Amino acid sequence: MDGQDEVLAFAGENAVLIGVAILVVVCILLAVRIVPQSEKFVVERFGRLRSVLGPGINLIVPFLDRVAHRISILERQLPNAHQDAITRDNVLVQVETSVFYRILHPEKTVYRIRDVDAAIATTVAGIVRAEIGMMELDEVQSNRSEVIAKIKAQVADAVDDWGIEVTRAEILDVNLDAQTRDAMLQQLNAERARRAQVTEAEGRRRAVELAADAELYAAEQTAKARRIAADAEAYATSVVAKAIAENGLEAAQYQVALKQVEALTALGRGTGSQTVVVPASALDAFGEAFRMLKGRG
Repeated sequence: MDGQDEVLAFAGENAVLIGVAILVVVCILLAVRIVPQSEKFVVERFGRLRSVLGPGINLIVPFLDRVAHRISILERQLPNAHQDAITRDNVLVQVETSVFYRILHPEKTVYRIRDVDAAIATTVAGIVRAEIGMMELDEVQSNRSEVIAKIKAQVADAVDDWGIEVTRAEILDVNLDAQTRDAMLQQLNAERARRAQVTEAEGRRRAVELAADAELYAAEQTAKARRIAADAEAYATSVVAKAIAENGLEAAQYQVALKQVEALTALGRGTGSQTVVVPASALDAFGEAFRMLKGRG
């Protein structure tokens, strides 16, 4: 019986040791938490926030602390949303939006908002309607980047208390109803026709201006040529006057006699049989010219 008691006592001791070992292993497993790079763990103690575990190996108190929430910190994209809005000029448009966000502070997200995606979608819809309501349709279509920047800034301020960062907010499309599209198409065609007419009128006006410039240039060149001819004639007259002043009337008469003789010689060189009738007064003038030429020679 003593041997059996010893065996039972030894078995009991081993069982205790095994139980203690199992307890130690369980405590280690419960105390060590390995957090992936893309997640954060929210730890609670007796239902209250204890800490937020970052990526890597972390230790918690077994049986007292527990991982209540595993939050992914990867960037997320909300499903594309469509919401109606009315512009300042009373045009109904349907806006398609897309929002990207990520969670920065999980302790705020899990304790302050229940459905993050729905809350962000509702916030974006309200901000989009408010912003578009302050703009006309042309401004919405031409200043889309400015509208996106305003929406992103306002959404970021609205969700800051939820520990969320809005990384991107996009307006993918602005759709109009059929009647508005037809009216805009007619307006666009009218604008194109007006621009074509303006371009044609500008072309005609430019052609008239060029023709007028050409006529003005021709008139200026003609006037310049006449001015040059007048200057040349005035210069020749001044030369003759100077010669007369220096050599007297005899030099002028000599030049006239020389021209008369040259003219008579040219008449005599004509081809064919021809008769030249010279008045008697002209013969006397020619005789006088010959005498002057002979005297000069």
